[in-house]
Amino acid sequence: MLIVQKYGGTSVGTLERIDEVAKRVIKTIEAGHNVVIVVSAMSGETNKLTEYAKYFTQTPQKREMDLLLSSGERVTSSLLAIALQSKGYKAVALTGRQAGIYTDEVHTGARIDKIDTKKINTYLQEGNIVVVAGFQGITNNGEVSTLGRGGSDLSAVAIAGSITADICEIYTDVDGIYTTDPRIEPKAKKLNKISYDEMLEFASLGAKVLQNRSVELAKKLNVNLITRSSFNENEGTLITKEENIMEKPLVSGIALDKNQARVTLRGVKDEPGIAAKIFNKLAHEHINVDMIIQNIGLDGVTNLGFTVPENELEETKKVMNKINASKIIDFDPNVVKVSVVGVGMKSHSGVASKAFDTLAKENINIQMISTSEIKVSMIVDEKYGELAVRSLHSAYNLDK
Repeated sequence: MLIVQKYGGTSVGTLERIDEVAKRVIKTIEAGHNVVIVVSAMSGETNKLTEYAKYFTQTPQKREMDLLLSSGERVTSSLLAIALQSKGYKAVALTGRQAGIYTDEVHTGARIDKIDTKKINTYLQEGNIVVVAGFQGITNNGEVSTLGRGGSDLSAVAIAGSITADICEIYTDVDGIYTTDPRIEPKAKKLNKISYDEMLEFASLGAKVLQNRSVELAKKLNVNLITRSSFNENEGTLITKEENIMEKPLVSGIALDKNQARVTLRGVKDEPGIAAKIFNKLAHEHINVDMIIQNIGLDGVTNLGFTVPENELEETKKVMNKINASKIIDFDPNVVKVSVVGVGMKSHSGVASKAFDTLAKENINIQMISTSEIKVSMIVDEKYGELAVRSLHSAYNLDK
């Protein structure tokens, strides 16, 4: 098999851990597989480099930040290759440029345009373990670029798709994908398989195991992903096409997103174009609006509510004050979004009603509701968020 393995910052956080990664890679080689490794910077390294830059200015040029931040992954890839060589194995470290990862020219948030796999394939054919510095690439005019948050996962998925790898393993500090956060519900179970679409919902709802850009790319390139821990030998969670999952559970898991704030406008003029005016202004400031509720107009006015990420609330306040669309505007950062996720919902009714009944029994008031084919999301008071998760987890028998 041809396998791509990606190791995150905690997995390569110290020299001892890099040595452990080298031993794990050697086990894969000894099992008869060819391997390409993608690594992140050692944990804390990117933050440290960012602080170095901010010693001089709070607004460093993005081009120089790309050059600076890309060094973290280069250090890790070089050290892992050296560790493998010291154990008698052929290994070669490659930067994003040397690995042929070409991106657009958006510094600190580039997107991969293409991968020229000639060098990777040549080194593999020569019997090398190829170690690639993740998170980085090169623009068409020769500038170093970085891929933004979750960039090393993106590098691994893109490489796996380009070299037609059999599997892409994402190693982190957790065992896989759980039915909910085990810190909230100790009865949470690890999932053996989950579909791309379900994983995209979990990622967008705050689950930090995988960043949604990497899941989107895996779905597009048809790359089978496995997320697992680099600190034990436990089986991980396979993220794959829905049709590869024989028995689709009605509900796969419950997600809790604490990065939510609710905005309510009272007494908005009930006329065509008012919602477009509001949301166009928010979009212009790159504020991500999630749920939207508008009441039926009465006497020429209506109420309009929507949610935004809590970390974008201050910017939202500025925009709303400039628009002056309503005399009364309420901003509530003390809310959370609780979501029920599962591909089985497509062919079963009653999932939403069970969620509403469950929260009603706990006297939890639902402020807003949003649904899709495979998700039911509800906004509730922050203080009830974890209770809602535990109640829903039990109601759908996810602890069984």
